Amino acid sequence: MNGAEVRLTGVTRSWGATQALAGVSLHVKAGTFCVLLGPSGCGKTTCLRIVAGLDQATAGVVEIGGRDVTGLPPAARGVAMVFQSYALFPHLTVAENIVFGLKARSVPSGERARRLDRAVEILGIGHLLGRRPGQLSGGQQQRVALGRAIVAEASVCLMDEPLSNLDAQLRAEMRREILALQRRLGMTMLYVTHDQTEAMGMADQVVLLRDGRIEQDAPPAEMYAAPATSFVASFIGTPPMNLLPVEGGVVRGTAIAVPLGAGLLGLRPEALRIADSGLPATVINAEYLGADTVVACSVGAGRVLARLPGKIDLAEGAAIHLAYETQAVHFFDAANGRAVANPAA
Repeated sequence: MNGAEVRLTGVTRSWGATQALAGVSLHVKAGTFCVLLGPSGCGKTTCLRIVAGLDQATAGVVEIGGRDVTGLPPAARGVAMVFQSYALFPHLTVAENIVFGLKARSVPSGERARRLDRAVEILGIGHLLGRRPGQLSGGQQQRVALGRAIVAEASVCLMDEPLSNLDAQLRAEMRREILALQRRLGMTMLYVTHDQTEAMGMADQVVLLRDGRIEQDAPPAEMYAAPATSFVASFIGTPPMNLLPVEGGVVRGTAIAVPLGAGLLGLRPEALRIADSGLPATVINAEYLGADTVVACSVGAGRVLARLPGKIDLAEGAAIHLAYETQAVHFFDAANGRAVANPAA
């Protein structure tokens, strides 16, 4: 199975005065794991459904494998889809659920059996074939839904928040399984999530959407290291980047001078350390997480989180200083939130 490239050009989707997508253009190379990321209502699921053919674009072009599929029905697009709800038929066995689509397309029984055997081997679910969905755990249902995508032998697989119904430990396990599956089969995968941890851990390419537009399209490491806007900075990272208002060349409420007249100063929590000088801060609370401690502080007119290694005991109201390297600072324009070059970087 080989992946196919996916290209959207100027794709818009609107219902009357409501616009879900506004001129979205993106290119996903063949064999890439691409994550469509963003908060609820940003347009990521609409984008995925337009690629699948479940929704029609108001304007723009959708291409899969170099073929214009904008007006084609889902069955003619060569894609498989895994839904958030798994969409399993409760009255059918696991085996019947997996091959249902093949049977509907009149694929010969011998070929159906071959594809079923391959999917079962990959997913390790041979012992479940005679069960029905109601007899399965959430993780097992997820594997059945993946099996249905595998037997389709599609060049593009679309996933709409497939792990949102699972607990944290199982989500982490399934993330590894899905990524290994994508690598093994070589398919192109478009994966929708609001969880930036999933995006950072799985993706070759992250497309962060906001209000129906692409805020940034980049590999996860680049999006973390060089966020294009203050929105990206505030969305990516655990905890996300601290953003402090700058006015008159100083951080508001402090005497800390910065090479920016007005806008936002950004600092990653993990770039901060306690020192004898730096940003004057007052401790609000400290949350020990095992490997590190996240300390919340007030700094001037803003609030800052510092992620410090190990266990740090700090009393509420304690006065400290937070130091950082000048190269770690990010600046964002006051008017449009776009990144501004750091002179020290």
